[in-house]
Amino acid sequence: MPFELPDNLHPDAGPVAWMLGTWRGNGHGDYPTIEPFQFGQELIFTHDGRPFFHYFSRTWIIDPETGEKIRDAALETGFLRTKPEGQVELVLSHATGFVEIYYGHAEGGKLEITTDAVARTETAKEYVGGKRLYGNVDGDLLYAYDMAAMGQPLQPHIWARLQRATS
Repeated sequence: MPFELPDNLHPDAGPVAWMLGTWRGNGHGDYPTIEPFQFGQELIFTHDGRPFFHYFSRTWIIDPETGEKIRDAALETGFLRTKPEGQVELVLSHATGFVEIYYGHAEGGKLEITTDAVARTETAKEYVGGKRLYGNVDGDLLYAYDMAAMGQPLQPHIWARLQRATS
């Protein structure tokens, strides 16, 4: 499906415009404190012409043999705020009881962001920081998320390849 830039795209959003739309696919996860897993994901970026995108992601754990959904998993929502010269801010809220603020840069089909702040509720698991890398690779959205949590240093946690479902 060819991607067309929207007419009302804010100029600051140009470096991340390729992310607009709905993306679906599968990924893998691993971490020292959990068993490896596979997941399905739907990721949505929308906009209204102002210099930010609304972001929503939902995931579900899948059976590695059949690809069938086993159970729902993570939900996160927030705003990817675009600034001049490819600078970005991402504000995320998670159903598991924490919020994050990321800063980073977008350029040439790549977005790289790192947490600046994390806050969590008293019932949320320990999570202290993360790094996300998104890339446009052959028209697909590939990403990797590194996490520091549960007494572990920053290290790979999840990675996925998503295909554009809508623009």
